[in-house]
Amino acid sequence: MASLRILVAEGNESEMRARTKARFGATPGERYAEEIRLAFPGAKVDLVAPADDERTIAALADDDGVAITGSALNAYHDTPVVRRQVEFARSVFESGVNFFGSCWGLQMAVTASGGMVERNARGREVAYARNLWLTDKGRSHPMHAGRAPAFDAPAIHGDHVTGLPAGAVVTATNAVSEVQAAEIRHAGGTFWGTQYHPEFSIGDIADIIARYGQTLVDEGNFDDIAQLEAYVADLRRLDAAPSLQSVAWRLGIAPEVIAREARMTEISNWLALCAANRRHKEAVA
Repeated sequence: MASLRILVAEGNESEMRARTKARFGATPGERYAEEIRLAFPGAKVDLVAPADDERTIAALADDDGVAITGSALNAYHDTPVVRRQVEFARSVFESGVNFFGSCWGLQMAVTASGGMVERNARGREVAYARNLWLTDKGRSHPMHAGRAPAFDAPAIHGDHVTGLPAGAVVTATNAVSEVQAAEIRHAGGTFWGTQYHPEFSIGDIADIIARYGQTLVDEGNFDDIAQLEAYVADLRRLDAAPSLQSVAWRLGIAPEVIAREARMTEISNWLALCAANRRHKEAVA
């Protein structure tokens, strides 16, 4: 089989990507691509920024799968950078290419297919989504193959899905957001996605908490900056030494978050689907 071709769409506009790369060494899309390559060695991963430019349906036909990253933007803001990404998501659906998204990616797929995203009145879900559980349909869904019925996952979001489009199936939920994972069938395409971030390592979470900084103190997630910085320092210790049980226990970080293979369950299952579809196309060609 030829190399699997995956397109990763950066969810942030250029200024945010530049700031993130300057401070942490990589954009969200570059980190997403790195995690895909680790999960599926040999995959060819390209990056595109639909917030800045457009990608045609014809070009998408060259890819085995398209994944959209998270973003600091809000799906309900009618701005050019958001509209371009909604149109991009529509083009992915129409192309029929395998489609995945984390957080913002889910919200773009929902918006493009007629659903609704709003600010979460319960507040921001920070660092980890706790006590996620699979719905009846989620327990048998191939996106979650290998997941326990209840689990934790990396997360950072203040918005969530409040209106599902026709053809959507909720596969995971929790007390913070009813739609934590879903499948959407729309315009001839199929999307799998999560409100949480399977691609985020513990180090990524540390970077994100550091980047949000005072905002998380103002929102009540930390008492002060000193407490936030201590939390970030602990995360960095655990990222460097995943077997450091004292930190994992004190912070309540579950084993399925620490272990990359378990954390990446949904993306790895989606990549397996992309590969199976690629083999089928080659067999009938």
